[in-house]
Amino acid sequence: MRRLHTRILAAVLVAATVLGLAACDQTAPEWRQEERVIASGTPTGVYFAYGTGLADELAAATGATVVAAESAGSVDNLLRVASGEALLGFAQGDAAADAVNGTGAFTDPLPITAVARLYDEYLHIVVRGDSDIRSVPDLAGRALSLGAENSGVNVIAGRVLEAAGVDPSTLTDARLDLAGSIAAMRRGDIDGFFWVGGLPTPGIEDLARAMPVRLLPVERSWVTAVNERYSDAYRPADLPVGTYGLTESAPTMAVPNYLVTSSSTPDALVRDAVEVLFDARVRIAARVPAAALLDRRQAIFTEPVELHPGAVRYYRDLRG
Repeated sequence: MRRLHTRILAAVLVAATVLGLAACDQTAPEWRQEERVIASGTPTGVYFAYGTGLADELAAATGATVVAAESAGSVDNLLRVASGEALLGFAQGDAAADAVNGTGAFTDPLPITAVARLYDEYLHIVVRGDSDIRSVPDLAGRALSLGAENSGVNVIAGRVLEAAGVDPSTLTDARLDLAGSIAAMRRGDIDGFFWVGGLPTPGIEDLARAMPVRLLPVERSWVTAVNERYSDAYRPADLPVGTYGLTESAPTMAVPNYLVTSSSTPDALVRDAVEVLFDARVRIAARVPAAALLDRRQAIFTEPVELHPGAVRYYRDLRG
């Protein structure tokens, strides 16, 4: 009986190896020519968790070495993808629109294309629960973190403060990433911080369990004002009851985020990446709930960022 079990196990391992090799043979040979990087944000955010899951799945499907790289966020990711330092990257829709138009943080248009629209991210304006800060205008004169330099958070923070009539020059801005902002909040070094991410963001969940926090409301009129002045990428939204222990929903703004690549990336690589992205959705979502929001019908809506031809081929093949 023991020998029978050994033979069965050996047969299963051989079959798995054959299937794995077959899967690799069906993907583009360019995958295995060099290490592939996914620009993925701060380690305590959703981007990094999503990027790590996607990197693992791409490595298993293609036989390539694929890694998720820490970064400052959307602007940094877009720069890395455009330069060829990263094959794929996560980016907020507003930052991606600025990149292709050469506006905002970008002095010239970048050769960026979209792979898929993934899910919506939500603006978080987090303050200490025992503070007297009740609204965004109350932030004037305070010590805050408006996000790391070259992050999408920093882009949105400046736009919302402007819409709310708060002069950023009156603030003391620590310019921290999410992990740094959370640590500074715990120490009492800052009164609050801005963050843009999926729900729930793990680092903020941990912070809310460790100390009382509040999330400031974002007025719809501010969302309208930001849309009118910038890329029209935003929509009013609510942080739902129960998120971070909220006892009532908190009005905020949401922005879609995209998986992006360079316009020069070979079509076959992009088509493989999109296929793995969707095929592995459930497995990645077991670790990253936001991944469950990926939807084939919505994934193509990435305007004004054009879909990469390899992604277009995947979506057309689905319809065919």
